[in-house]
Amino acid sequence: MNLFAVTLFLSLAVFSSSPQDSGESHEGEKHVGPDTATVGQTMSVAHDTHATDSGGNWIIQEVSDSQEINLEPLATIHLPQFTPVRILGLTIDLSITKHVVFLWVAGLVLILILGIAARKNSRSRVPHGIGNFIDMILVFIRDEVVLPTIGKEGIRFLPFFLTIFFFILTCNLLGLVPYGSTATGNVSVTAGLAGISFLVIQGAGIWKHGLIGYFRGLVPPGIPIFVLPVMIVVEFIGLFTKPFALCIRLFANMTAGHIVILSLISLIFIFKSVAIAPVSIAFALFINLLEIFIALLQAYIFTMLSSLFVSLSVHQEH
Repeated sequence: MNLFAVTLFLSLAVFSSSPQDSGESHEGEKHVGPDTATVGQTMSVAHDTHATDSGGNWIIQEVSDSQEINLEPLATIHLPQFTPVRILGLTIDLSITKHVVFLWVAGLVLILILGIAARKNSRSRVPHGIGNFIDMILVFIRDEVVLPTIGKEGIRFLPFFLTIFFFILTCNLLGLVPYGSTATGNVSVTAGLAGISFLVIQGAGIWKHGLIGYFRGLVPPGIPIFVLPVMIVVEFIGLFTKPFALCIRLFANMTAGHIVILSLISLIFIFKSVAIAPVSIAFALFINLLEIFIALLQAYIFTMLSSLFVSLSVHQEH
């Protein structure tokens, strides 16, 4: 999301069109006949209605997925679309969207940066530069997230936790670069990430206790027989509430920040006053800087909660 590009574009659209429209309207009312004036009034009402509709929708358009990448004022890239495929009664649309493109970009960025870091660390026994920075994050995730929650058995799952941390962090930060988009602001993307965590959580428990032992351990021992049916239902639902919480938490936090920034910018055009612009831009810039911290925090929280849920699955006695 480009704060300054959005502000510049909307400023040019509003402040360059308003005086001309009002001047032409007054001139038309003085020198034209009744029929032309009526047409002019109708067009004016239609224009105002369109402006109101677009003003209420442009924020949603900025944070939602789309079939094009808007690079205004440079260009607009229309992404390829494919005919949906029906498999076993399900309709699957494999069309490329804006968020899909930025998922690919996040993957390429990670391959490039982590590849450079790995090459530098393999050539030197003492990490330095970007290799040292990446190594610091690796040690932090291992020693402060995985080992305290899961124990030594968590080393087996360390590659998974490192992958989701770096991937979510990269997707979050891409939404803050000019013309970027936050793929993790799409509930389908966060649902996919949560679904992968769900499979790892269940797989870890089954690997540790076996299929029957894992599901038997979901219900605490010593439960009265008449309470057992209720506990089975509650524990079964609990298996899905964990990934649901991961999905909605990441989606809501990444979307909310962008909506706040765009809402602060829109105050300039709601009040149509230059006096409100410095205050609005100052607050929007502050929130934009805060989003950098939130991008890191949400990647950490998703990783930490996934590690905690894996620990609950592996250590059922707790």
